[in-house]
Amino acid sequence: MTVVSISRVAAVAVSAGTFVFLFVNGSWRRDNLFLVPDLVLCALLAVAAALPARTAVPAMVLAFGVSAGVLMTATSEYAVDGRFGVAAFVGALASAGFAVALVRHSLRTRP
Repeated sequence: MTVVSISRVAAVAVSAGTFVFLFVNGSWRRDNLFLVPDLVLCALLAVAAALPARTAVPAMVLAFGVSAGVLMTATSEYAVDGRFGVAAFVGALASAGFAVALVRHSLRTRP
């Protein structure tokens, strides 16, 4: 599997995991500050993963960057409350890691 293929799978996994989390934790409420950012990151990751390879790489870099920001903010909110949001933390690390991997891949495969 290539970096792009693995990143596509990761994008779908983070997107689906975040979407499922909204229902499992009862976060599908209007007063949930993270509802819109979570839905945006789900959509960005899913759409970017489905694009053709040439456009998927930059789109996934953007989507993983947004995802890392949203999930790191969620991780910080958990920490302020004295908790540790394992899923948000793992998602933030994975998103940041895949964004870096895709940038490195792009730089190595440049003509």
